[in-house]
Amino acid sequence: MTAGNAAGIKHITVVGTGVIGNGWVTRFLANGYKVTAVDPDPAAEGRMREAVNHAWPSMEQMGLSENASVDNLFFEENLEKAVKDAGFVQENVPERENLKRKVISDIDNFAPEDTVIASSTSGILPSVLQADCAKHPERVIVAHPFNPVYLMPLVELVGGKSTDSSFIEKAREFYDGMKMKPLVVREEIEGHIADRLMEAIWRESLHIVNDGIATTEEIDASIVYGPGLRWALMGPFLTLHMGGGKAGMRHLLEQFGPALKLPWTKLEAPELSDELAEKVITGCEAQTEGVEMDELEKRRDQFLIELQGLLEKYWPAANLNGKL
Repeated sequence: MTAGNAAGIKHITVVGTGVIGNGWVTRFLANGYKVTAVDPDPAAEGRMREAVNHAWPSMEQMGLSENASVDNLFFEENLEKAVKDAGFVQENVPERENLKRKVISDIDNFAPEDTVIASSTSGILPSVLQADCAKHPERVIVAHPFNPVYLMPLVELVGGKSTDSSFIEKAREFYDGMKMKPLVVREEIEGHIADRLMEAIWRESLHIVNDGIATTEEIDASIVYGPGLRWALMGPFLTLHMGGGKAGMRHLLEQFGPALKLPWTKLEAPELSDELAEKVITGCEAQTEGVEMDELEKRRDQFLIELQGLLEKYWPAANLNGKL
């Protein structure tokens, strides 16, 4: 990894230290930044440092900035103290609209006027998040990551009605400097882009479990050994484009389009009844029986590290501008 300080930023404040917040803390530290984490729960500091230490071997394997150190991590319970000198703020409080709006409004009141306020929200629109900011709503954006944040490169950047494009560009440069893949979403939309796609698969998975067609393990296997292998390299559109042979997508839609119409019509999610919830829960528990979550996380992290190496090897020129 290259050294931090992209876009002139040296000190980052992370607000909220749950799974996502601690993932950001780890990634920022690994890139050489000084990080202040703020959380009103006094027990949060211990959990945060444990999470960082747990993930640090993966960061060492990925490659640390020359300035990277866990000693650059500080904890604060007071929000005003935590953000008053921040060059960048990453907000990760629970997904409750009223709470997020209040916290972001407070950050706006305390943070330097040129500091980006980025929310990790997966579902709340940036126009909603910035609505209560009395000083500088134009610097509030959504910067939605994916778990584990310290390894996954994609971050979706979304501006609201009051957002100035200069802050989107500042954030894009900042995340790009950490070898992430910032995707600027042109328009606000519930769930942004990637979550919309994942939720579509989740919806159909629930239908299949609910109808007794397959178990959770069988559905997972159908993705892992089928489209998931191709999606890691190409994504859904290019995968199907190649499925059309030399004529590409044109032939595929002419040949298979009519036959695909029926599955497209089943857009409503099934009711998440107690019976369906129990099927999903017991199915997942059966899949992981005898394996601790820590072991699953280590396996996942090692896979992601090696997979990103393969992606760089076989798709080195791929970027988010749609060029190969």
